[in-house]
Amino acid sequence: MDGPLEIVRVPVLSDNYVWLIHDDESGETVVVDPGEAAPVLAAADARGWRIGQVWNTHWHPDHTAGNQAIKDAHGAVVTAPAAEGVKIPSADRLVAEGDTVTIGRRQARVWETPAHTAGHVSFHFEGEALVFVGDTMFAMGCGRLFEGTAAQMHSALQRLAALPEATTVYCAHEYTLSNAKFAAAVEPDNAAIAERLARVEALRAAGEPTVPTTIGEERATNPFVRAADADELAALRARKDNL
Repeated sequence: MDGPLEIVRVPVLSDNYVWLIHDDESGETVVVDPGEAAPVLAAADARGWRIGQVWNTHWHPDHTAGNQAIKDAHGAVVTAPAAEGVKIPSADRLVAEGDTVTIGRRQARVWETPAHTAGHVSFHFEGEALVFVGDTMFAMGCGRLFEGTAAQMHSALQRLAALPEATTVYCAHEYTLSNAKFAAAVEPDNAAIAERLARVEALRAAGEPTVPTTIGEERATNPFVRAADADELAALRARKDNL
């Protein structure tokens, strides 16, 4: 295949990232989790891209509020988790575990990764070593357990962590600094966490983003990924939620 996919980070709202995926060979463009339409449309228009598809990882408005405006502007087809279809009225196609989505000749597999919400999904491009994880895995963290269980989150994170360490992870929020400080408190003797915290502090002080991340980095520095079991993850989640 000709060249890698072009992926553009679009900051929206207070700390969300929307991801534009462009395949130069086919000219197709996908947007992942548009919590707001205007900045996404502006980013696409600046590049001469027409958005043909929207992929939602879950129903929360900060991931879906831009769907309809992007449909109206570009005629995009919205793909959403089947288990959350009733909560995403703009959806045109509902997908579940094992289904595929495509951009040009590239194919991503749908993984069900519930816990943050009951029907949350991720999109895994095995051939390109990329995964779009919404609010399941964050850089050095994980999503809150709004609708699912610690066991579900542990399972989802371990599945993601089993991917090759060079796999690039595209999450949907800039939470890394607070996550890194928490990780350093949880594992004060972990040199990799200390080094990453310093790097994240420098990036944020300069106004720079800290994502995407990689599976290798998360294995080494993410306490939720490193949790031995669901009980440990639940305890970590409760501790962080109560900060």
